[in-house]
Amino acid sequence: QYSIFPYRPPAFSPTFPAMQPQALPGFRDFYPAEFALRAHILDAWRRVAGRYGFEEFDGPPLEPLDLYTTKSGDEIVDQLYAFEDKGGRQVALRPEMTPTVARMVSARANALKKPIRWFSIPQLFRYERQQRGRLREHFQLNCDIIGEAGPLADAEIIALALDVMKELGLGPDDVRVRVSDRRVIRALLRGVGVVDDALLHAAYSAVDKIHRVSEADLAAELEKAGLGESVSGILQTARLKTLPMVESALADHDMSDEGAHLFAVVKALDQMGLGSFVDVDLSIVRGLAYYTGVVFEVFDAKGAMRAICGGGRYDHLLASLGGVDLPALGFGMGDVVLGEVLKDKGVVPETPSSIDVFVVAVTPEDMPHALLLSRALRDRNLRVEYPLSHAAVGKQLKLANARRAPYAIMIGPDERAGGNVVLRDLSTGEQRTVAHDQIETELVDLVGQPASPVRR
Repeated sequence: QYSIFPYRPPAFSPTFPAMQPQALPGFRDFYPAEFALRAHILDAWRRVAGRYGFEEFDGPPLEPLDLYTTKSGDEIVDQLYAFEDKGGRQVALRPEMTPTVARMVSARANALKKPIRWFSIPQLFRYERQQRGRLREHFQLNCDIIGEAGPLADAEIIALALDVMKELGLGPDDVRVRVSDRRVIRALLRGVGVVDDALLHAAYSAVDKIHRVSEADLAAELEKAGLGESVSGILQTARLKTLPMVESALADHDMSDEGAHLFAVVKALDQMGLGSFVDVDLSIVRGLAYYTGVVFEVFDAKGAMRAICGGGRYDHLLASLGGVDLPALGFGMGDVVLGEVLKDKGVVPETPSSIDVFVVAVTPEDMPHALLLSRALRDRNLRVEYPLSHAAVGKQLKLANARRAPYAIMIGPDERAGGNVVLRDLSTGEQRTVAHDQIETELVDLVGQPASPVRR
């Protein structure tokens, strides 16, 4: 009788070059285990964004270079993968998504119902120095609300970022969101003598660096910038770390109204049950010049890594890019730092099983029956593998275990004669005989739905 496994190919020993090609510096290979972590993160992003009513979109990975230089200045070119294409156009691989959002919204602004709630998960590229949590490419969750100026929009976008943390098993002891407001910082800086707009950027820069640079060095930097008389007030502003401290500082300068938006955002987050994650911290400035109001960053609680997420309100950016004048806010959350935090906190899921069941053919003559059953199980949406060349039963079961299959079905001459199969639970080693016409239904019931994600 013809066997489905008649051919035994000769041994083959390929000759490889001495040096194997590698991925470019700052770029990643995603082997199945690494891809599973990436999928775990991206799936959580999509689930949470969907629960908030955000619609997914995307744009081209290659954009005109001036889309980024208009927003960030010519100095950004050194950080980009920028080049001239074959049509003579100056282009760049996208380093961020906000300019693309602005371009796309502007193109159809009149037809889009406000507020717009959009999210995207692009792969982004920046030619930067590599370090832990920073590579030259990464995937990023971008969420934006466009067309709403009120504080509930700010609270909503921050809540979405925090719910991603919860979805991935991180709680307030693991991550913190530091919330600030550029309007409050500007008011307090004016209150301590920074009245010249030309000097405001130097003061912002000092506030933004207070966690990374000694106060003595910051004071010297401010002196050099011509802000010597305001050094003490600038550093004091950067030290405001709680809501009562901010309220008191604004009251001292008779500027309490300047904090109304920030206070409303913090109150709304508390009413959502997320107050335990929130720290008011005026040292959060977000160095990008286009932010206009509330800004925030999500960090691991120990502050051992770069920000997991950062964003804020950019009410004038769409207009500055030549588009419509609409209030807007949003954030970006990268997968690199987030993946490192999940590893550090021990909430990375085990590499999932690649199959639900392995069908074992005891003899070559059993293979046609294994193929037929495998086809039927796949039609029931089960993930199935079977041996592609005949091997001993023990070797087939080792392969099933390597695939992390929870179950194996064994078909041999005795089972075929009796109209049965043997169902083995690979986690316990227990096995039992099941009628052939019942095995599909039984396996569907056993496998059930995928496990729910870890939450806290």
